Amino acid sequence: MKKKWMMSKILENHPLTSDIYSAIFQVDDMASQVIPGQFVSIYSNEKDKLLPRPISICEVGEGTLRLVYRVVGKGTKELSQAQAGKMFRLMGPLGNGYEEEYSGSAPILVGGGVGIPPMLQLAKELSKKENVTPVAVLGYRDSETFLKEDFEQYAQVYVSTDDGSLGVKGTVVDALDQNHIHGDALFACGPLPMLRGVKEWCQKEGISCTISLEERMACGIGACLGCVCDSTEVDSHSKVKNKRVCKDGPVFHAGDICL
Repeated sequence: MKKKWMMSKILENHPLTSDIYSAIFQVDDMASQVIPGQFVSIYSNEKDKLLPRPISICEVGEGTLRLVYRVVGKGTKELSQAQAGKMFRLMGPLGNGYEEEYSGSAPILVGGGVGIPPMLQLAKELSKKENVTPVAVLGYRDSETFLKEDFEQYAQVYVSTDDGSLGVKGTVVDALDQNHIHGDALFACGPLPMLRGVKEWCQKEGISCTISLEERMACGIGACLGCVCDSTEVDSHSKVKNKRVCKDGPVFHAGDICL
């Protein structure tokens, strides 16, 4: 699969919560190449910002990509202020996505914070498979949720919140346990502590665990080695026990990564 550079037009851009935004970009034929779990790199229009902002792909449309992102710095603030019609330089699709050859019937999708958006397209595609009923467990800080209604179109949804204002009070693992959720495979994206928890939960359940790592990235194409993580085996590129999150991931089998 070839990555592509392009100038892309914003078609829609609006807030979902106080700091989470949803943007739709016109990408034409790039959309047909996307695998759930991949990301794009978006370049600033301001000359003093050289490095792109990696943003996971939330949803794929006809010639469009939906990106749901949190405003955390100058780059994402610039993006959040962009109106429809604004052009951005974009590269993608990047990274490895979730397995398309899943052959089970009871997948569990787990997302925490900004790890929730990349799970939506996976839920959408899994729900199209015959006799497959996805379950989604979404972890939020509080009742200011986002994308919950979108997931409900494709999966049975459970929620956890840090403050207990909605769903189970605690972590996504608490929600898995308290709702007595069982499945034959788990796919997850979120902060490292959450991923450690779901990896241990899957080991206890005896099911496969596939995770997507959140990491600060610079080049986005595996050249700078700025986003390496510890791996269980020696990497053929670096010759040490490292994996490049942007190039070798961001999606990995949990057993291949030291969390």
